Amino acid sequence: MQARMNNPAMILPDSMKALLALGASVKKSGLPSRTVDLVHLRASQINGCSVCVDMHARDLKRGGETDERLFAVAAWRDAPYFTDAERAALALTEAVTRLSDRPDPVPDEIWDEAARHYDEPALAALVLSIAVINVWNRLNVTTRQVAGEWAKSAEAQAWLASQAGAGQPVAVGA
Repeated sequence: MQARMNNPAMILPDSMKALLALGASVKKSGLPSRTVDLVHLRASQINGCSVCVDMHARDLKRGGETDERLFAVAAWRDAPYFTDAERAALALTEAVTRLSDRPDPVPDEIWDEAARHYDEPALAALVLSIAVINVWNRLNVTTRQVAGEWAKSAEAQAWLASQAGAGQPVAVGA
């Protein structure tokens, strides 16, 4: 497998900064990082983004996530492993990710359930988090980025080192 081109966000550094800043604002919101990673994994599964599925499954595993929950994310409705708040976040993720699949893309019932579990700042962070992962998915899928390849490259290592030195968050695709 070979990518069609480098990730567009790497080619246009200001776009990378903007995406990372948006992701950092979500992290500062107080929305549980595990919820964010579950949302990112689920949207990435729907969008077929191997880079992000690989990354977020690994992030969850490193964060102590159980195999049962990781294996069941795609079938969360039928699995007993998720809290009501996580289920609301996953339902909202699916609706926002699949906007064209129904006449009312984000039905009130899905929105209201998410709003029942998250206050307005957390809900804002959740919506932005879903939007950001969908952007990353679309960049990676469109350019056929290969899971695990970019992180191994000399370019990635240099970029990650420069970001760490500048105090910037360094997860890409999140």
